[in-house]
Amino acid sequence: MLRNYLTIAFKVLLRRKLFTAISLFGISFTLVVLMVVTAVLDHAVAPLRPETRQDRTLGVYFARMSGQDNQWQSEPGYLFLDRYQRDLPGVERMSIFSVPTVVNSYLNGKRIQSSLKRTDGDYWKILDFEFLEGSPFNEDDLKSARFVAVINATTRGRFFGDGKAVGETLEADGQRFRVVGVVPDVPELRTVPFADIWVPLTTAKSDAYRRELMGDFFGIFLARSPADVPAIREEFAARLRRIELPKGYDTMKAAPLSPLEGLATQVFGFGPLGRLVNDEAGNVSLARFWATGSLLALLFMLLPTLNLVNLSVSRIMERASEIGVRKAFGASSQTLVQQFVVENVALTVVGGLLGLVLSQLVLNALTASGFLAYAHFTVNARIFLGGLALAVFFGVLSGAYPAWRMSRLHAVDALRGSTR
Repeated sequence: MLRNYLTIAFKVLLRRKLFTAISLFGISFTLVVLMVVTAVLDHAVAPLRPETRQDRTLGVYFARMSGQDNQWQSEPGYLFLDRYQRDLPGVERMSIFSVPTVVNSYLNGKRIQSSLKRTDGDYWKILDFEFLEGSPFNEDDLKSARFVAVINATTRGRFFGDGKAVGETLEADGQRFRVVGVVPDVPELRTVPFADIWVPLTTAKSDAYRRELMGDFFGIFLARSPADVPAIREEFAARLRRIELPKGYDTMKAAPLSPLEGLATQVFGFGPLGRLVNDEAGNVSLARFWATGSLLALLFMLLPTLNLVNLSVSRIMERASEIGVRKAFGASSQTLVQQFVVENVALTVVGGLLGLVLSQLVLNALTASGFLAYAHFTVNARIFLGGLALAVFFGVLSGAYPAWRMSRLHAVDALRGSTR
């Protein structure tokens, strides 16, 4: 029976090529947008190396100081993290590192731009980097302020070609560093591990950063277990109330966030959608984030769904005589509904497969553009299955009402061509 339904479905779709083309365009375009957004989100926050411990990793990426007449919002400063947030209960390790800065190097008269990040030794113990060469610098290197560096594979190629990098020196931001390790490239979307060059914090040209509550630093905590996360958040919030703030400020807000919460805050937390996704304390609520994202996705799907419903109604109305004959020979309403829903699902599955192919082409173009450094977007199995399930849902949703409506026709009215 299903085979017959599918055979009829494809013959019907080929009968009205314009309607079919419009339907396929609406389905595939909608899925392309949704799947590209999903692939980018997956690329940014999926638990992949070097961020393999996301279930127990928290980061402090934003801070806000407020007063009656003043407000300062930026990344937190080193002083805030080092003096007030160390040794939180339930934290196994803590790392403080700088926001990546673009630095210049000159090699054989050619300028090379790199993203440089200054970190401590625990940074390498929290993150799970794979080392292609050498090893990370450690706390002893940090205490001695040794000019050593870890670089990524692309930077190795820029400075040393196909040769080994460990033991060689390179110049960055007017300083010379000896390379001690090489790691694979990390996509720019992954804020915490991304950089081209990593060097010890203590090699900074000035130690003024040590006295700043607000500045250009991030902090990450590795909890002993996921169960310790609530206690870490609670103690972090309690310590905020004990901070000595500068004159003109009386409140400081910050929060340790999961990677997804951090991304949600960056994308939604400060714009017009902030009120929709922020909780009472001003932090992004994942529940609200998912609810808002789902609502936007449903609204985005609504227009093509309505268009597909209208097209399905028009296509089925042309088959009133066929429906009348089928009903006259004893076909039940349930049988007709099943047939028309299968036809619509077949259409949306074809559109879904087309959307998957187009999504990969768009993602390939986005990867090749270099817009986001070291990004390599792809439609993986999880996204593929999700997109296919969405296409089937799309087909059932848009086909059920037209099928039900036409199956209710009286056989005599249908044979006369009436659709009321």
